[in-house]
Amino acid sequence: MTLSYVPGDSLAHRLDPRSKLLVQAGFAAAAYAYTTPRGLSALTLLAVGCLRLAGGGARDVWAYRVAFPVLALAPLVAGATLGAPWFRPERAAVTGLASYRVLLILVVAAGYVRSTPVRESRAAIQRTVPGKPGQFLGVGVALVFRFLPLLKRDLLTAREAVRARGGDALPVRDRMRLVAVAGVDRAFGRADRLGTALTARCFAWNPTLPRLAFGGADAVAVALGVGLLAAALAPVV
Repeated sequence: MTLSYVPGDSLAHRLDPRSKLLVQAGFAAAAYAYTTPRGLSALTLLAVGCLRLAGGGARDVWAYRVAFPVLALAPLVAGATLGAPWFRPERAAVTGLASYRVLLILVVAAGYVRSTPVRESRAAIQRTVPGKPGQFLGVGVALVFRFLPLLKRDLLTAREAVRARGGDALPVRDRMRLVAVAGVDRAFGRADRLGTALTARCFAWNPTLPRLAFGGADAVAVALGVGLLAAALAPVV
């Protein structure tokens, strides 16, 4: 289970990160435009295909399991009412489709994260968005991709430490508090060390980034991304 880049030789690994970002944007737009069961069924096949082309599987999606309880409970909360009939299935159905739509976007994102090095993601953003805004976004994306796995590991370590000290006997609220406090403390510690490291290494806003080049397979990916965007705009037009 991973939230980071995994080296490989899949088709998605060989694509330019800009074409993969375009596919992601097109997929997200189409997912918000086509919210019927038929539309989401077609997008499900496409999402699974994107993940498989990156050499990923269900284990990569499971890395996003922290979002699953929210997606599962959202339809129940949306359908509940304070009076008769106490539960409205039509509201729950609409919210359930929205939750499933978010899940599909996470599947495509898992394929991107698995197949794209952090430096290439930063290079793609900085070369797409000009000037300081692009540099700021590139640095932000690079830091998020690098530190999310570390923060996740810190939370798991804190949870195991609580269990090792007999924390299973504590109420759930107390266990959550202990893990959250430990996670936040480690996050601030990592932030302090990051600032020191950036200063020591003369952090540059515009470093030498890897060269990016479109290949033959990127033409198909770009066509797919543009097609998805066009399909998303079709109902509006």
